[in-house]
Amino acid sequence: MSRQSGVPPFAVISGAQVDHVLSGNEKQVLTLVEEVYRLHGAQQTVNPPSYFLRFPDRPSSRIIALPASVGGERATDGLKWISSFPENVAAGIPRASAVLILNDHDTGYPFACLESSIISASRTAASAALAADKLSRGERPRRVGFIGTGLIARYIHTYLVASGWDFDEVGIFDLSAQHAQGFAGYLGSRADAAPAVVHAGARELIEASDLVILATVAGTPHIHDPAWFAHNPLVLNVSLRDLAPEILLAATNVVDDVEHCLKADTSPHLAEQLTGNRDFIAGTLYDVLEGRVELPADRPLVFSPFGLGVLDIALGRYIHDQLRAEGALSVVDGFFHELSRYGRSGS
Repeated sequence: MSRQSGVPPFAVISGAQVDHVLSGNEKQVLTLVEEVYRLHGAQQTVNPPSYFLRFPDRPSSRIIALPASVGGERATDGLKWISSFPENVAAGIPRASAVLILNDHDTGYPFACLESSIISASRTAASAALAADKLSRGERPRRVGFIGTGLIARYIHTYLVASGWDFDEVGIFDLSAQHAQGFAGYLGSRADAAPAVVHAGARELIEASDLVILATVAGTPHIHDPAWFAHNPLVLNVSLRDLAPEILLAATNVVDDVEHCLKADTSPHLAEQLTGNRDFIAGTLYDVLEGRVELPADRPLVFSPFGLGVLDIALGRYIHDQLRAEGALSVVDGFFHELSRYGRSGS
């Protein structure tokens, strides 16, 4: 899009269309996510702090705004608006819902609104799978354990398998026995199924896993004992608040973005508050991609991704462009109505 083309057409992209583009294209998404991490590390993005809308009468719920701008060949600006209402699960609907707005880089006009819960889950899973690959010390771990069994856990498993991971065993723990069994049933139904083991507690799962994936809705740490990690696993701290700071202080820590991750009472933020410094952070995933971080094998390794809005913007643009190439965009004619500086003649 360019300024010469005038006001861009405005399209609405459904969740079904998002799924159509992304399903089966996990490797392309992984490549895109790595490209965006490199753009971010090279300061070719703008990724301001996220903004949290909280509710005094609903303290567990929030809606988050993630504005961002991505440079590169497909420069795009935009905003993800994502809600997290944990009580939805008991009502039988997903915890999170989201929309993504994309803006033309030249004119500032919005040109697409996309259903974004799938985009958010996919970029989170791709980030986790990329980190698992780049942070594996030696051979890839073959015993994986999931704490938390919602949509994010399912997507992370999908992206790991799509990027060539094989497991001897998949461990599962969830506070809800029903959800744990449901996830085990889902895993068992896959053609690539590895044995799924439902564990009675977090400690049992952690001690049985070389790759631990935290994908819960925990608001405060519930895992406190560094001794549970004495076997030095790789930990994907996706939900950010499960681990007590003492565990991070005994580990090698990699984040996606230091300034973003050390806020909002995440586990790394709590570690900073406890120590008064950030010396426990070894570097960012970009630093790992550039070969600037040592990953010792004699300590647990924890990756804590706050989740960068630039990933959502880039993935949303990829989806939009794929659908446009297919001739499948649903354009809203006349969405922008007041376009004349001095009004329409005859009005």
